[in-house]
Amino acid sequence: MNTNVIAGKSLLEWKSEYPIIDDLMFTHEVFWTNPNYKSSKNPVPIQEKEIHEAKERLIRFAPYIAQAFPETQGDGGLIESPLTPISNMQRYLEEYYKLKIPGRLWLKCDSHLPISGSIKARGGIYEVLKHAEDLTLQHGLMTVDSDYANLNSPRFKEFFSGYSIAVGSTGNLGLSIGVIGAKLGFKVTVHMSADAKSWKKELLRSKGVRVIEYTSDYSKAVEEGRRQAEKDPNCHFVDDENSRNLFLGYAVAAYRLKGQLDRMNIMVDSDHPLFVYLPCGVGGGPGE
Repeated sequence: MNTNVIAGKSLLEWKSEYPIIDDLMFTHEVFWTNPNYKSSKNPVPIQEKEIHEAKERLIRFAPYIAQAFPETQGDGGLIESPLTPISNMQRYLEEYYKLKIPGRLWLKCDSHLPISGSIKARGGIYEVLKHAEDLTLQHGLMTVDSDYANLNSPRFKEFFSGYSIAVGSTGNLGLSIGVIGAKLGFKVTVHMSADAKSWKKELLRSKGVRVIEYTSDYSKAVEEGRRQAEKDPNCHFVDDENSRNLFLGYAVAAYRLKGQLDRMNIMVDSDHPLFVYLPCGVGGGPGE
C-alpha cells in the first residue's frame, strides 16, 4: 500500500489543485470559502421560540436520562458539561502573540459531556429524543405531562423496536445516535467512514448497533444512510448536514452557558461582552 496517497491523490497533486494547503502546512493564517457551498434546505433564521421548546423538551426527558444513564444524576438528568477557567492557556496565548487578552478565558468542556463525550451528545441525542417523543405522542402512548422515566421500560423498548434510525458519521455523531437509540430500543444502523475510530465502532456493536464501514469518506457514509432511510418508511435518518433538530439540540447550549455564567456571578452586557470561539466541522455544530 502506498502510504503517500491521500484519498487517491499524492500530496503534490493536492497542493497543485489547492495551493492554500501550503499555507495550512506552515500554519499561516488563511481564509477559505467553499466553492461548492450551497444554502441549507432548512429555512432560516431559527426562532428563539424553537430553541426554548428544545430546552423544555430536554427537561421533560431529564427523568428518563437520569434513570437510563446514572452518570447524569448529579445534574438531574441534564446532559451538560463543566465551564472551566483556563488561566494558564490565557497566559501562554498572551506570551505567544505578544498581546494582552482582556477579561478571563474559559473552556466549555463539551469533550466531557456525559453519555457520548462530545458536542454531538447535544444535537444527536436531542434529535433521537425528539423523534421518540413524536412517535409516542402520535400513537397516544404519552402526553407531554407524562412521567418520561416510563420510557425506560420493556413496554416502550418493545414499541421503539418497530422503528429504526440511520445515520452517516465519522464517529462522534454515530456514537451519540447509537448509544441513545439502542438504549431506547430502536434498531440503529450507523454508516461509518474509514477515518472513524475502531473503538467507537466496537462500542456501538457492543450495544447492539449495526455498524457498516466504508473505505471511502464521510460523504459516502451519509449517502448510504440516506438511501437506507428512503427505502423504509419506519426509518428516521439523522442528517448531519441538514437537520433542523440537530441544530436546535446544539443551540440549547446557549441557555445552559447563560445559567452557568449567572451562577458564577459573571456579568455579560454591553460593557462586559462575551466572545465565543467554536471550532467545528461539517454539520450543525455552529448552532452552539
